[in-house]
Amino acid sequence: MMYQSNEYLNSTYNKRLDKLSESVTRGSILASDGSTLADTTVNRDKSVTRNYPYKNQFAQVVGYSTRGQTGIEAITNYTLLNTSEDTWSKIKKQIFDEPIYGNSVVTTLNPKIQKIVYDAMGDKKGACVVMEPSTGRILAMVSKPDYNPNKINQIYDELVSDNKNSNLVNRATRGQYSPGSTFKIVTLLEYIKENPDTYEDFSYNCTGSITYEGKTVKCSHGAHGVVNLKQAFAKSCNGAFITMGLSLNMRSFRKTAKTLLFNDSIPFEISSKQSSFDLTSKSSDWDIMQTVFGQGKTLVTPLHNALILSAIANGGVLMKPYVVESIQSPSGKEVDKVLPETYKTLMSPKEAEILKEYMVYCVNRGTGKVVKTKKYQAAAKTGSAETKSTSEANAWFVSFAPADEAKVVVSVVLEEAGAGGENAGPIAKKVFDALLVD
Repeated sequence: MMYQSNEYLNSTYNKRLDKLSESVTRGSILASDGSTLADTTVNRDKSVTRNYPYKNQFAQVVGYSTRGQTGIEAITNYTLLNTSEDTWSKIKKQIFDEPIYGNSVVTTLNPKIQKIVYDAMGDKKGACVVMEPSTGRILAMVSKPDYNPNKINQIYDELVSDNKNSNLVNRATRGQYSPGSTFKIVTLLEYIKENPDTYEDFSYNCTGSITYEGKTVKCSHGAHGVVNLKQAFAKSCNGAFITMGLSLNMRSFRKTAKTLLFNDSIPFEISSKQSSFDLTSKSSDWDIMQTVFGQGKTLVTPLHNALILSAIANGGVLMKPYVVESIQSPSGKEVDKVLPETYKTLMSPKEAEILKEYMVYCVNRGTGKVVKTKKYQAAAKTGSAETKSTSEANAWFVSFAPADEAKVVVSVVLEEAGAGGENAGPIAKKVFDALLVD
C-alpha cells in the first residue's frame, strides 16, 4: 500500500523527506470531483509556490506545507513527495531539466458541500463535519475562524500568537466542547441498557425545574408537564434526564461511554483530541445531575459526535472515518485506493434502532423540527451548551438523513450562538437539501 498515514514517515524529522523534496516537486491534493485543493507551481528561478485555489474554505482540513505541515498536507507528506512516474519519464525530465512531480492525493471532500457549510456558518466560530455513515467517508469538514493558506508564510507568526481566535486549530477534530443536550443520546442509551424491559414505562412530571438536595436545574423550554421517555428526549427535558441519570449504575455508564470512544483515541488520520467523560462510582449526585444532560465536565469534539451518529445510522456499527480516497501517479493513474473499513460495534442493532426512533420523533414532534420536511425523514438531536465565558450557549445540532438507510450525517457546533435547533440546525438542513433533494 503506497498511502501510509504514518507518523514517522510523514514527520518533518524524517531526513528521507528532505532528500525527496530536493528531487521531487510536491504532488497535488484533489477533491472527490477532481478539482484541485492544493498544487505546486515551479517558478522560473526554480523556486516553488504551493497554491490553494479554494483559499480559506478548506484551510484546516487540507492544511499547509511550508511552515511544517498540518491537515491532509501532514498525513500524506510522504506520499506527496514520492512519485510513481516510470523510470524513463523521470530520466527524460532530468535530461530536459523539467520538474518531477510527486503523486497526487484524491480526497473524499465534496467542494459543493464544503462551500454550503462554509457559507452557512458565516462569521460564527465553530465547526461542522459531514460524513457518509455507511462508508466513513468525510464529505466536508469546516472550522472557523479560518485563514488563507496561500498567505501562511506572511501571517503565520500573527496566527500563532493569537490565543483568542485560534484560527490554525481544526475545531472539528480538536475543539473540545460541552455537548449540551446532544449527550442525552448517551444517557438514553445507558438507561435503555439498564432497563431493557421497562424503559418505555418511564414517566416524569416536569414543572420547569428540578431540585435535588438543595440544588436546582431548570428546563430551558419551561414546564413540559407529564412526559414519557420519548417525549422527554424530543422536548429535551433536563428534569427527566436528571431523574433517569440518578438511577444509573455509574460503572456501567462509564463502560458505555468508553464503548462510544469517550476517554479513547479517535480513529482518524488527522490529529484529533479525545473526548472526556469523568463520572465514576465515586461521583457526587450534583456531578451526575450536570453530566447526564450534557453539562458538567464532559467534553466532545464535533467529529466524535459525528461518529456516534454514524453508528446509530449504521445499525450500531461504526465505519472508520477517512478523508484520503486514493493515490494517483503524476499522469493520473490510480496506484492505490483506500477501502471502507469497519472500526467497531458501538451498540446493538436494536439499541441503534431505538435511538433512531427517538431522534426521528425529535424531528417530527420536538426541538429538531428545523429539518422536518416531506422530502425526506431526518433524525436529529439539538443541544445548547452553557459556557462560563458568555451568557450565550454553544449551539449544537447532530443529525442524519434519510432516517432509514442514511446517506449523510451532519454534526455542527456554533460557539456562543444560542439555541441549537434555531441556529445550528439550518446548516444541517442545507446539507440535506443539497445531497438528498437538489
